[in-house]
Amino acid sequence: MKNEDKRGNKQKIVFGLLLIFCLTALDQLTKYAAAKTLANGPIELIPGVFRLEYLENTGAAFGILKNAQWFFVILMIAFITAAWIFYTKIPVTVKYRPLRLVLLFVTSGAAGNLIDRIFLHHVRDFLYFSLINFPIFNVADIYVTLSAIAAFILVIFVYKDDDLHFLKNHPAEKTNE
Repeated sequence: MKNEDKRGNKQKIVFGLLLIFCLTALDQLTKYAAAKTLANGPIELIPGVFRLEYLENTGAAFGILKNAQWFFVILMIAFITAAWIFYTKIPVTVKYRPLRLVLLFVTSGAAGNLIDRIFLHHVRDFLYFSLINFPIFNVADIYVTLSAIAAFILVIFVYKDDDLHFLKNHPAEKTNE
């Protein structure tokens, strides 16, 4: 690997870790603020549509798998590890920047909820669309959901099979497209 490639990979790693740290910190800060602010009850922001309502969720969306914390902890650790390995394999080119960002956001979301599960034994949720009775969610959930949508769009409409060659341990691209 050329020095230029090594420097690019090192910068990718440092940037990735910093972004994950910042996004996870933002998630944790919003959860902390919600727990403190909403202790006395929900705050209606758009009547009949959207409110802040604190919930300690011991399961997944819609309350499924309640009290299966260790299952979620193991699942999230495996997911974060796989996402990070995938991230490190992506070539450092402009072409793959969106895919790298998607992986960093989804990893941050998983990390934010993992921190809650490990230290609090529940996930702190506080965003609620009452108009459609959507499950209460948090910032980490937004990261994960939007990243999944973005990844789907990228894989279906942007990248072709040959663009994902690095997954098969082929030599990485050397160009800055």
